[in-house]
Amino acid sequence: MVKIRLRRLGYKKNPVYRIVVLNSTTKRETAPIQQLGFYNPKTKEMKLDKQSALDWIQKGAQPTKTAQFLINNCNDDGSLNYVKKETEKLSKKAQAKLEAEKKAAEEAAKSQEASA
Repeated sequence: MVKIRLRRLGYKKNPVYRIVVLNSTTKRETAPIQQLGFYNPKTKEMKLDKQSALDWIQKGAQPTKTAQFLINNCNDDGSLNYVKKETEKLSKKAQAKLEAEKKAAEEAAKSQEASA
């Protein structure tokens, strides 16, 4: 079976990936059937031959989950359609404090409606 998958390059803690077409029984580092593009997860930079990837899928190649995500979120020119998340990650303590403030605000609003 032929797969579309990522091939890791780069040095320690700085990965860069090539998007390649390989036979599923071969190792990750073997010579690919075709190289479709590259992806740098640190800078969110990507260049992909989307038409060629879709042709391989039509022929029966199975993309991995990550490769499928990159193909689906690729613009027609081959760049990544990346939207930075606006939400901020909070610690559990900060989340609990925020929820307590929301409950207090809701109770205050209910008491104002009841008194009016």
